[in-house]
Amino acid sequence: MKVYRSLLRPLLFRLPPETAHHLALHSLAVLLRPKSVSQYFSSHFQTDSLEIERFGIKFSNPVGLAAGFDKDGIALSALAALGFGFIEAGTVTFHAQPGNPRPRLFRLPKDKALINRAGFNNQGAAAFAERVRKDRPDCVLGVSIGKSKIAPLDAATDDYLASFDLVYPVADYIAVNVSSPNTPQLRELQRADQLTTLLSALQARNLQLQAKHKRSNRVPILVKLAPDLELSELELIVDVVKRLKIDGIIATNTTVKRDNLRTPAEEVRRCGQGGLSGLPLKQRSTTLIADLYQLTNGQIPLVGVGGIFTAGDAWEKISAGASLVQLYTGFIYQGPAVAREINCGLKEILQREGLNLDQAIGCRAAKLADRQYQKV
Repeated sequence: MKVYRSLLRPLLFRLPPETAHHLALHSLAVLLRPKSVSQYFSSHFQTDSLEIERFGIKFSNPVGLAAGFDKDGIALSALAALGFGFIEAGTVTFHAQPGNPRPRLFRLPKDKALINRAGFNNQGAAAFAERVRKDRPDCVLGVSIGKSKIAPLDAATDDYLASFDLVYPVADYIAVNVSSPNTPQLRELQRADQLTTLLSALQARNLQLQAKHKRSNRVPILVKLAPDLELSELELIVDVVKRLKIDGIIATNTTVKRDNLRTPAEEVRRCGQGGLSGLPLKQRSTTLIADLYQLTNGQIPLVGVGGIFTAGDAWEKISAGASLVQLYTGFIYQGPAVAREINCGLKEILQREGLNLDQAIGCRAAKLADRQYQKV
């Protein structure tokens, strides 16, 4: 970790952000491709005491890599060897698409943050599924699906269904991304009526594919939400999730807000539009997780994302109500040993608190929520 922060990160940060990203991704794929190397790292990073089961899936530990880092499934096995309990690949769309014009990824080092407006650049769901069939990672694999840019809003459900069909055979769970700020009109799918239509269709297709593939269980479906939702909107979404028996909620995606940044305002303005991730998102996402935990009475598994760099950050998300956590920006800033460091730190925190992982989940939700919710 020290070598990365003192030597490798300064070198990578001299490159354009997207160039550095692709270099790191492909380097990991090459360096950790030999099975002997991957097995060494995997065994070295094992954390049996942090095993957890949610929505019918056993996770070796609660620390995952968020969608966005490996959109096309290029380095999944290598990333799994770094100690992540799960990887969420994508976001993939039915139609291959180049994404938004470059530059579209920006660093804010003073804030330990990123701004991106990538726009779901990916090679398409079919290409992704074929690649994973040939090289499946040795960890839980989630696949994030989103709306193709060329699909109009009234055709969004069919577009998601087409992607769902393609990634279903290779996914341990499927995340429905309706919250990226970088695809026009996408966040409108978080409206209760739109979300009901979409998730109902996906649940129905899930049952059909379960029978077709002769699986004992459905593939769990999770929905990923924006951090910029009002509490009234959140309540409506939770109602939809409960009624349709959606398996989990991922909280949260990036924010369009630019509050309380240390980076000079003019520098931020030059970055332009896009979703902000990293440390500035930490408090808002933690509060939203606590709200969701209260609203759902802790009955729906939550995946906490936003501003996780350390074990302490992960602990905040877990004590707010997250069963699992994910990081992306933290991986960029902290380096390839971050999953191991967080897991080791979590073990120490749990021992200090006298709790196991299941007992810790939501233990401070009432204190961290925006408001108090009546238990029903």
